[in-house]
Amino acid sequence: MRILKTILLGHIILCGLLMGGCKATDNLNTEEQKLPQEVKALLWKISGNGLAQASYLFGTIHMIEASDFFLPEGTLTAMDQTTKVIFEIDMTELNEPMKLMPLMQKAFMKGDTTLADLMTEEDYQLTKDHFSKMGLPLFFLERIKPMFLTVFASGDFDPTGLKSGKMKSYEVEFASMAESAGKQIGGLETIEYQISIFDSVPYKDQADMLIDAIKASDTESNMFQDMVDLYKTQDIDGLYQMMQGDETVEEYEDVLLIDRNQNWIPLMVQEIQEQPTFFAVGAGHLGGSKGVLSLLRQAGYSVEGITE
Repeated sequence: MRILKTILLGHIILCGLLMGGCKATDNLNTEEQKLPQEVKALLWKISGNGLAQASYLFGTIHMIEASDFFLPEGTLTAMDQTTKVIFEIDMTELNEPMKLMPLMQKAFMKGDTTLADLMTEEDYQLTKDHFSKMGLPLFFLERIKPMFLTVFASGDFDPTGLKSGKMKSYEVEFASMAESAGKQIGGLETIEYQISIFDSVPYKDQADMLIDAIKASDTESNMFQDMVDLYKTQDIDGLYQMMQGDETVEEYEDVLLIDRNQNWIPLMVQEIQEQPTFFAVGAGHLGGSKGVLSLLRQAGYSVEGITE
């Protein structure tokens, strides 16, 4: 249960992609080049289009070293000015074992498929050695969907980091603040839906992503640290560009990112029309012509980055 909860808290759909096969790229497609450069900000104010009060959007990184965790100026004020906090999933559901238990089976591959069936002997040994060093015997992970395992691809990732305090989750921190303030908490998606997304990616491709992520963690250029550095400078455009350039990720970009962004907009619009709301979603969802910032503007709202 502890491993499953860590996986869910990490929202592996995004976290795995950023920690794994992402490659820095200097080239954007023609459509993206037409977009104005966004200001560097993680916190965004949503106003206009008849709203009586502003709402706010915060781009998170789902897991980060405690020493790197920070809140941009204005974040606490923005939360104080809202009455509801909404995440990708309703964080309160993670505290309900009866809801999580039925989901555990969905973390496993169908039939009798194992990681060994999806990898060459060399790659399987590489995976086995990687998880053994982390104290996670591959024997216990053999049938788990590879994309769930991608969050453990970084050699620096500590599965017990949240409990020990070495790692922090923006979602966990914001949820705690919201609960302490007596605010409503909600989600844009269900846990069931997030898990189901993995079934849209063939197991073999998932395994390839996992192998790429493990190999990337052993290179001199640490992709996860590159992402953290961009995040700490609040560079939304840089984070979006980092997610481009990997063929496997691009092949499933619609189901992993774009479709979800588009699904969120009507829900976000409904919420901000009812009450001032604080949204916290993965920063990788914000940038680009089909990112949440652009889609909200297309819906008629003013979206402005709050900078120090």
